[in-house]
This record gives sequence, structure tokens and C-alpha cells, in this order.
Amino acid sequence: MRREFACSLERAAAGEELTKADIMNLLAADTGAEEEALYRLADGVRARVAGEEVHLRGVIEFSNYCRRHCYYCGLRADNVKLQRYRLMPEDIVAAARRGAELGYGTIVLQSGEDPWYTGPMLAGIIREIKKLGVAVTLCAGERTRDEYAMWREAGADRYLLKHETANENLYARLHPGMSWEERLQCLQWLRELGYQVGSGNIIGLPGQTLEDLADDLILLRQLDVEMAGLGPFIPHPATPLGGEPAGSLDLTYRVVATARLVIPYAHLPATTAVGTLAPNGRQLALQRGANVIMPNLTPTKYRSNYQIYPNKICVNEGPEDCRYCLEGMVRALGRRLGRGPGHTLKPLPA
Repeated sequence: MRREFACSLERAAAGEELTKADIMNLLAADTGAEEEALYRLADGVRARVAGEEVHLRGVIEFSNYCRRHCYYCGLRADNVKLQRYRLMPEDIVAAARRGAELGYGTIVLQSGEDPWYTGPMLAGIIREIKKLGVAVTLCAGERTRDEYAMWREAGADRYLLKHETANENLYARLHPGMSWEERLQCLQWLRELGYQVGSGNIIGLPGQTLEDLADDLILLRQLDVEMAGLGPFIPHPATPLGGEPAGSLDLTYRVVATARLVIPYAHLPATTAVGTLAPNGRQLALQRGANVIMPNLTPTKYRSNYQIYPNKICVNEGPEDCRYCLEGMVRALGRRLGRGPGHTLKPLPA
């Protein structure tokens, strides 16, 4: 084990705030003893702060329309081959009701950036879902501060807005017509409005460096996020990056494990993307720092068209099948399903 890696790992084990150099040392862990030591420490920290519970958060992908042109995303407005859909409010609530019946403590409402759903319309949907006794997480992109405030007042508990990359130049190249500063402004508004805030980044974007990934984790620490979505880049053929290689699973696992050490009290999902790249991808993520899985509650006939990336797993499974499959996965790892909404892990102020 290299000395610089061992020193950084020791600082992490002691609970010290990791420097950028420390984070880069951990992200660069060699295959074998270094990776194993990193994963062992991350899993231990996960057990200490989050316990043995794995929270299931049911996702409803309610619209695949998007006004944006992001170079890596299959939902981009320029993708004319994609069959578009929108769920009506009553269908969204019905899907949420099924999730509540299956025992999910959180319902995640996710879509492309689709202004067809007005602020008041989404507020009404949130109010109906809150009657089910669940937490509500929104993931609907950049909207106005007034809309965020309206949804918070309606009962939304959390908002996930991934920063995608902390490298401003890389962000500008991949997000035509968008502003990194505006993305951070939205995250600041969400914090001011009292949401539990989630962000995150893509791992393996063309042109991304290990230093960029370290900056991503430092930004997540500065944002003091309650949750962080960290997943590999998977190229979609109908995008400008369709010919690029997928992000490395091994690097993704190192990012997840290092995130558990940098932002120990954040909820970290074992993403569907890692499960798409490897049959046991989510199981490995759960053993390397993750503590959340997000099963799909979208009506089956629409799932294959929510194509952020291609060949996504579980598009043909019914909600019940998915629920019991994931329970078996969790129990096989010696863990148990989380109860309740699974709110923030941050300790209460003294």
C-alpha cells in the first residue's frame, strides 16, 4: 500500500476533514489492497452513521419531455426519435399510492425539465401524495424560487438537483444554453427554503479528470447535502456523446466510497446505472458506502421511454416484482429494509 494513500486513509478513519490531495489519493486507489481498504472503511462508516437499513425510495418518472439540450442525456429536446409521454396528475398519485402500499417511505417525482407541469399543478400533486403519509422528493430541474417555495409549502421534503460536474468549463461544454452559476443559485434557494437538498455528479464524462471528481466531492461537502447521486456516464446513441466509452464502474465505486468519507451523513444511492453496467452493480455499491435503492414505480408501458441512458434495467418489472426482488437483495447482504421516510442522517444540534 502506497504511503500517501495509507496516510489519507488514516486521516479519513480518524474523522479528519480530508483535503483535496487526500481525496485524490483515495480516488486513485490501486486495485487490490488499497481498494479493499477503502471499501472496508467506507462500509464501516456507513454502518456507524446509517446503520444496517437500506431505504427504498420509489421513483415515478412522470415526464420524459425536456427543454434542455445536455450532450449526455437521451431526454434532450433534440432527440426526435424518442417517444414522449406525460403522466396525468391522477396517474402520478395512483402510482404513488401503490408505492405507499408496498411500504416505500419516500416517493420521488422525477422528470425532464418540462414546464407543461406548472408550479400550481405540481403543488396539487404533492399535496395529494402527502396524504399517503410518505416523504416527497422532487427532481424536476431548474425552476423559479417562487415555484420551489410553492412546492415546499405544499409539503415537498427534499429536492434533488445534480450539479453534474464542478468543472465550470466542462459544464459549459456539455450544457448549451445553461449556466453553472444558475445551477448553484437554485441549490442555494432550495437550502434557504428548508428542503433536504440532494446533488451529485456523473462519473466518467469525456474530458473529466480525477481532480474534477475531487472537486465534485468538495462541492458536495460545501453544499452540506443530505443526499448525493453519484453514477457512471452511460452513452446514449442519440446524443453528441453517443460514441464515447462508458464511465468506469471501478472508479464509480471509489467515488461512492470516498463520498461516504467526505460527506458521511449523506444518503448515497446504489444507482440503477451501476446495476445497468453490471448484474451485481447495486449490491457492490451497497457494500461500498451506499444505503439507498430507488425502485421504479413508473407505469410499465412508459418506462422504456425514460431514456436518460439506454438499456436501463427493470423496465419490464411490475412494482410488486421490483419490491420483492430488492428485498431479497438487501437481505442477502445481511441488511434490512428501512422503515419510515428515511430523513436526514445528520445528527441533531447539541
